[in-house]
Amino acid sequence: MINFNIPPFVGDETKYIAKAIQNRKICGDGEFTKKCNLFFEEQTGSSKVLLTTSCTHALEMAAILADIKPGDEVIMPSYTFVSTADAFVGRGAKIVFVDIRPDTMNLDEKLIEAAITKKTKAIVPVHYAGVACEMDTILDIAKRHNLWVIEDAAQGVNAFYKGKALGAIGNFGCFSFHETKNYSMGEGGALLIRNKNDIERAEIIREKGTNRSKFFRGQIDKYTWVDFGSSYLPSDMNAAYLWAQLEKFDEINNSRLRCWDYYNNALKSLADEGKIDLPFIPEGCIHNAHMFYIKAKNLEERSKLISYLKNYDIGAVFHYIPLHSSPAGQKFGIFFGEDKYTTKESERLLRLPIYYGLSEEDCSYICKKIFEFYK
Repeated sequence: MINFNIPPFVGDETKYIAKAIQNRKICGDGEFTKKCNLFFEEQTGSSKVLLTTSCTHALEMAAILADIKPGDEVIMPSYTFVSTADAFVGRGAKIVFVDIRPDTMNLDEKLIEAAITKKTKAIVPVHYAGVACEMDTILDIAKRHNLWVIEDAAQGVNAFYKGKALGAIGNFGCFSFHETKNYSMGEGGALLIRNKNDIERAEIIREKGTNRSKFFRGQIDKYTWVDFGSSYLPSDMNAAYLWAQLEKFDEINNSRLRCWDYYNNALKSLADEGKIDLPFIPEGCIHNAHMFYIKAKNLEERSKLISYLKNYDIGAVFHYIPLHSSPAGQKFGIFFGEDKYTTKESERLLRLPIYYGLSEEDCSYICKKIFEFYK
C-alpha cells in the first residue's frame, strides 16, 4: 500500500522528547520551543515567531491582534480549510468569499478590490500547495484601503514569493505543523509577526491574557491578567519533535522536491495530450512541494481515477468542499461575484501521495497506473 501521507520522522525525535522530559520543562516555552521560534525568525526574517498549538490558533491570534469585531468583513477564498474562516467567524466577522484563479487555485487578486466595503477589515490570502498568491497586488490594495493582510501559510513553510518567505509578507502569517504538513509536531502551528509593536500583545494573548512571558524574562517581578487571551502555547515535547525535523530542514525539502519533479516530468505527456492539467508555478514563486495534484476532466472522471488507484493500493485524495457551499459558509458568509472557477476546479483536483522518504519506485508505479487509466 502506498499511503497518501506518512508524517515525517528523521530519527532524533524520541531523543529530543526524552531530553525535554529530563529538562523538567514539558510545558510551553522550554528549550525546544525557543529553538523553533528562533529558527523560523531567522529563516523567514520575521520580527517574531511564536509557536502555537495549531495553525487554527495562530489564525485566531491574528484575528484578535487585528481587532476583528462583530460586523467586520474579511475577504478570503472559499477554496480553503475551515480554519481560515473559523478564526474570524469566532470574532463575529462576516466572511466574504471571492473566486479563485484556475491556474494556482489561489485567491484571484483581480477580484478583491470590488468586494471591499466600508466594513472590510482584512484580506486573508491562502497560499495553496505552497505556491504564493500575488502578494504585491494584495499588499497594494490593502495599503490603499487601510486593511490588514493575514497570510494563511499553513501549506507555505519554506516557500517564497519574490525572495520573501510566505507568512512573513503580510501583517501576520500562520504556519501549520500538523502531521500532514512538510514539517510536523503532530498538532501545532506558528504565528509570524512583522511589526515589532505587535509582539508584546501577541505574547499576552498566547499566555491566557497574562504578562507571564515578561515575568519569565525577568522584566517584571510578578505576572497578572492584563488582556483577553487563551492557551495557545504548545508543549515543549511537541516542539522537541519538530526541532528534530528542523535540523534536517533542507533534506526533507529536497526529498519532497524530488518526488514533485518526478511526477511533473513523468506526467507531462498526458498534460500535453490535454488529458490532465498539472500544477502551475508563477514566475518569482518558489514552492515547497507541499503537494502534487493533477486535474481530471471533471468530477466523474476524478472519482473513477481515485477508485482505480485505490484498487492498486494507491492512496490518492481530494479535499476542500468549497466553504461557501457548506451550511456554515452560507450562515456566516457570502460569495461575492461569480463562482466561475472555485467549484468547477475543486471538483477536478486530485492529490497524489507525496511525503518525506517516498521512493522513486513508488512514484514510478503511481504514474504507470495513471497512464493505464487514461489508456
